[in-house]
Amino acid sequence: MSNIKTPFRYTITAALPYTNGPIHIGHLAGVYVPADIYARYLRLTGKDVAFVCGSDEHGVAISMKAKKEGVTPKDIIDKYHAIIKQSFMDFGITFDNYSRTSAPVHHKTASDFFTTLYKKGDFIEETTAQLYDEEAQQFLADRFVIGTCPKCGNEEAYGDQCENCGSSLNATDLINPKSTITGTVPTTKETKHWFLPLDRYEDFLKDWILKGHKDDWKPNVYGQCKSWIDGGLEPRAVTRDLDWGIPVPVEGGEGKVLYVWFDAPIGYISSTKEWAAREGKDWKPYWKDKDTKLVHFIGKDNIVFHCIIFPSMLKAEGSYILPENVPANEFLNLEGNKLSTSKNWAVWLHEYLVDFPEMQDSLRYTLTANAPETKDNDFTWKDFQARNNNELVAILGNFINRVVVLTNKYYDGKIPATGSLTNVDTETLEQLTKYPEIISSSIERYRFREAGQELMNLARLGNKYLADEEPWKIIKVDEERVKTIMNVALQIAAGLAVLSEPFLPFTSNKLKNILNLSSSGTERSRSLNWKDVSNKEALLKPEHQINKGELLFRKIEDAEIQTQLDKLEATKKANENENKQVMPQKDTITFDDFSKLDMRVGTIIEAEKMAKAKKLLVLKVDTGLDVRTIVSGIAESFKPEEIVGKKVTVLVNLAPRALRGVESEGMILMTENADGKLVFVNPDEDGVGNGEGIN
Repeated sequence: MSNIKTPFRYTITAALPYTNGPIHIGHLAGVYVPADIYARYLRLTGKDVAFVCGSDEHGVAISMKAKKEGVTPKDIIDKYHAIIKQSFMDFGITFDNYSRTSAPVHHKTASDFFTTLYKKGDFIEETTAQLYDEEAQQFLADRFVIGTCPKCGNEEAYGDQCENCGSSLNATDLINPKSTITGTVPTTKETKHWFLPLDRYEDFLKDWILKGHKDDWKPNVYGQCKSWIDGGLEPRAVTRDLDWGIPVPVEGGEGKVLYVWFDAPIGYISSTKEWAAREGKDWKPYWKDKDTKLVHFIGKDNIVFHCIIFPSMLKAEGSYILPENVPANEFLNLEGNKLSTSKNWAVWLHEYLVDFPEMQDSLRYTLTANAPETKDNDFTWKDFQARNNNELVAILGNFINRVVVLTNKYYDGKIPATGSLTNVDTETLEQLTKYPEIISSSIERYRFREAGQELMNLARLGNKYLADEEPWKIIKVDEERVKTIMNVALQIAAGLAVLSEPFLPFTSNKLKNILNLSSSGTERSRSLNWKDVSNKEALLKPEHQINKGELLFRKIEDAEIQTQLDKLEATKKANENENKQVMPQKDTITFDDFSKLDMRVGTIIEAEKMAKAKKLLVLKVDTGLDVRTIVSGIAESFKPEEIVGKKVTVLVNLAPRALRGVESEGMILMTENADGKLVFVNPDEDGVGNGEGIN
């Protein structure tokens, strides 16, 4: 369990996104939405929080993108850093600082970190054989090599990791390696590098993780760490032969850079430094004080780096705290297929914000409700629509709308005073006061999906209370009773305004404006915090004036969802076309061979399906020479009635062949289009008659 009973401050990090593409929903569900919920919650409870992130602008992924697009790495990072940073802001991710690893403060921090470990003798210096592309005249970093995984046989494993079985690899481990730059088979060439001897830290990691965090780390995180440690750790290179990155700052490091996995996590420290300098704070307590709780939010592909390698680096340096928790999520798929930046199989955040303006919370809610916390999960547009319409609109939005409309109708927007409370009133208000602790418990155990559903349960409580008490009926016979009912309902609405902020920040602000509550605390009496929902006798006092209502959410129509599905279908077809293999050229023939083929123009005059044959049609074709029967395997692509009257190209001197008892006297020429659909190879020009030869 955590060694910190009551942390004095919190440092929260979210995985640095690669600037080789925009942010998609997989990134949001895996890292940024849960991290933002946690940071917002802690601030609402009065905690000192530094929530930091930044663009990861080094590494092979950037170089590969630049080569592919024919531009410089700086062109790539500047383009995507701007898109990513703006998308996060528009989506309401409340980083205290969003930096970038190309920043001078990061280069200095990472260089100093390396130099400190170098001077302490914590690195091993070795000359090893590395893969080298003779044609490109450069060493091949891990992602510039592809080959067969020696552990599972996957033929598309990278030089650092097999994405099929998850094994960590060295490029030299690959069977049949190939350069992704030129496609050639690489040679090996000796080069000098520095290695972090992870094997020296095995005892420390066993004690710190396997003993110290057995009960409080998520099973998927603990299990992956245990597998790595039990398998034995080996030294890992911290430098690479590349021309893009942070130069190795010691003698002999010319032409080499810090390996991205070494410099990227240091980006959390440099981002904190940048924030502290801007805010006039001291950064050190957030990284070096034992009363600080450090939490890393990452996806499962980064577990090893944040739980084994980065902590070993921090331990080697000696003055830094270690993470208290690393609540890594599994992967989110899209419509049943793995998300892929390179294949454009994604819902991109910046495009979503254009297609669904002012609907950030609908996506935040769906991604939280469907979060891949313990296993891979699937995002579908139909589920997104259902959660928006059936939960946000029909439950939360419906409750708030009824409360606000009735309060304005009956009392001109002024909160009525309560009369005597019934048992139902008392029980309902008591349940309201329990929700801050219920939701807190889930959040502090990193169960954000559970926490979000508890928030919706509070809205359900409000709906049930109104439905059971029926103030719209009671108003006709007992006006005093309705004042109490509406007061209770309004307290629930105020509770939702506060407790929804971590999950639905835009909705929370709307609701606070409707209820005339201050979110900034300009008037202390009107500012509510998390604990007030449990402790305050009344969140909204009698005579407090609320504003006119507005709809918190809008219904999403089927046509909008179909547009998104059509976009994905177009992407799928584009990928299929790109990957489609062109049939190789057949053996060379002579002109005499070709001249033996007698191809004529013909017209299909009859067509019917062959009995008990799924693929075959029996055709009557007027070839100009005669009318003959041809059996063609096109029944899955064409209906018989569609092709009667169709002009076709016929090979007429093909030897007859019996197919299921029907003698076929020729062959219709066909090809496949880009979508894989059969197409007739036919003469379209007017005036081309049956029987005319094709030369």
